[in-house]
Order: sequence, then structure tokens, then C-alpha cells
Amino acid sequence: MTTIHSDPGHAERVGPAFSQDGMLATRHLTRVAIREIARAVLPGMVEEDAVALAQEVLRRMDLSPTWHPTRVRFGRNTTRAMKQPSVPGAVLQQDDIFFIDIAPRHGPWEGDGGETFTVGADPLHAKCARDAKALFHEVRHQWAVHGWTGVRLYEYARGRARDMGWELNPDLPGHRICDFPHAALHSGSLAAADFRPSPLRWVLEIHLRDRVGRFGAFFEDMLLEDRFYGA
Repeated sequence: MTTIHSDPGHAERVGPAFSQDGMLATRHLTRVAIREIARAVLPGMVEEDAVALAQEVLRRMDLSPTWHPTRVRFGRNTTRAMKQPSVPGAVLQQDDIFFIDIAPRHGPWEGDGGETFTVGADPLHAKCARDAKALFHEVRHQWAVHGWTGVRLYEYARGRARDMGWELNPDLPGHRICDFPHAALHSGSLAAADFRPSPLRWVLEIHLRDRVGRFGAFFEDMLLEDRFYGA
């Protein structure tokens, strides 16, 4: 991975429509949509149908077509890098794990979020889902309290994932977010940023995988201070 040795002012540029209120409103709608999608995903459902369901939820919430593909992944597909397609036809089992990854737009503002859910009572599935969210907040805490760079945050995440008994997928290294499209302003990853990233401009991604490739868990949200997160 190439480290960004650049002026943070360049890497953190925003477009003319950028608005703190707009970004936070879009983040709120993104988290609401994730919860609504998760409630409708049930054992016996085929993964492709869950993706269609997620797209319908976004339409019903009047959120624009996503700027990256809507993903709902079941079972072994939860180990795959986001740019890898799912193995078709996956069916959610009675004891299973799945994650949701959506990137809706609300007006000119980008949202991006992901979370993992379980059905049944498999303790390893539950632990993986809990650990992905816990590690997200642990890494975020280092940023909020100690002002660490993006490079250092992901170095820390890799080590802590190993301590927890998982491997961290390096293909999900965080990225910019702003008024659409962020890629026109900056396309480098958070994990390559050698400066303290600013709030409201970056997404932190944590994708944990079982070391023998059976399942994984994902959590993603905007990089923000503690006051933006509920208990």
C-alpha cells in the first residue's frame, strides 16, 4: 500500500455542496436503512433476494441509487473482499452470519455504512460480529484521543485483530467521503494517510475473517468523535 505523503488539505478537500448537517443527516439515514434491512433478512432467503430487498428499502426511504453496489452477504461470502463478487445462490441458514454494506446518497451527500448480524446461536458468529464493531470503536478511540494517523490506525487494527483471534482484511482500508463524488477530490485510502484524518471526511472499515475462511464480519461508519455514537 502506498502511503500518502501529501498535504492533508489536498487529501481532505470537499466539494461545493459539502455540509456538516447534510453529511450527518445522510449518515443517520444510512444507519436507519441498515437496521431496517437487517430486520427483513430471514433464514431461507437467497442472497440475491436480500440485495433486492435492500435496494427496495433505499428506494422507499427516498435515497438515491448507491455510489457503490449494495451488498448483503451470507455465510462464506462474508469472507470475500468487497470487489470480489459473491458466490451465487447463497442461502441464509438457521445458524448463520450476514452483513450489510450500503452507500446511499441523500441529495448531494454520500453515505456509507456496514454492519454484521447473526441468526441462530453460533457463538463464533456472534463473537466475530461483536469483535468487528468493538474493534471499529477501539480504533476510532485511538484517533479521537491520541490523534493517530490513518497509517497507524490500520497498523493497530491488524495487531488487535490477531489478538482477538481473527485476521484483518487489508483490502478494505477506509476511504474518503463527502458530497458526491468523493473520488473526484481524493481516492486514496485511510490506511495510507500519514496525517491525522479529520472528522466528517473519512470512513473507517473493519473486516474481520475467520482464519480458516469459514466466515467474516464487517463494520463501517464515518470517523467521528464519541458524542456522535449512542451507548
